[in-house]
Amino acid sequence: MRKSTWAGIGAATGAALLGGAALYYLREKATDEPDYRTLRTDGDFQIRHYPEIVIAETIAHGPRKRSLSEGFRRLADYIFAKSRPGEELAMTVPVMQDAGDPMASDPPLFDDEIEGGWRTRFVMPAGRATDDLPEPPDQIELITMSPRRVGVVSFAGRPDDRDLAEQEDRLRGWLARHGEKSQAEPEYAFYNSPMIPGPLRRNEVWLALD
Repeated sequence: MRKSTWAGIGAATGAALLGGAALYYLREKATDEPDYRTLRTDGDFQIRHYPEIVIAETIAHGPRKRSLSEGFRRLADYIFAKSRPGEELAMTVPVMQDAGDPMASDPPLFDDEIEGGWRTRFVMPAGRATDDLPEPPDQIELITMSPRRVGVVSFAGRPDDRDLAEQEDRLRGWLARHGEKSQAEPEYAFYNSPMIPGPLRRNEVWLALD
C-alpha cells in the first residue's frame, strides 16, 4: 500500500478519535455539579459558597491514587445499583478526595507511600436527602454537608501528589493575601474521566474557610 494511502488512513483514524473524544468531553461538561455562588474570582482562584449538599463517601487505605481508584469503584457500584438493589442514580461531578483518616494527615501529601485512609466522595443528585436515597452497602455512608465557604484553585493536567501540594500552596498564599484563613486539610476535586486529555481536564483544590 502506498505511503499516501497509509497517511490518509492515519489522518482519518486520528480525526475519528478526536471527534469521539470531543463528543465525550462535551457530554462530561454537561454532567450535573452542585450549585454554588461565586463570591470572588481572580484568574484561577475563586471563593465560593456552597449550600447544603448530600454526599456518599467511603474511606480506602493505601497510596492516594490507588485509594481514589478503590473509592471510585465502590461509589460507582452504589450509584449504578451494582452493590445493592433498586434504582440507579445519576452520575455527578466532581469526584472529591481528602485525607479522611488522621493517619493520612501527618505525612506530606505528596508522599506516594501514605498508608493512611483517603476519603472519596460523590455528590448525590440535587433534591435528594439521606432518607430519600437507597440504603448504601457496608463501607459507604450518606452524609449531609452543611453550607460553607471554600477557597478554590482550578488547573488542568493529570496532577500527581506533588502537583496537588503545589496548587494547595498557591491557594493558601492567595487566600492569605486577601485576608482569608483556613485551618482545613485540602480537598481535591476531579471533574473528568481518564480518557479526557490532560489539557482539557478540570481539577481543583479546595480549602474550607474559617
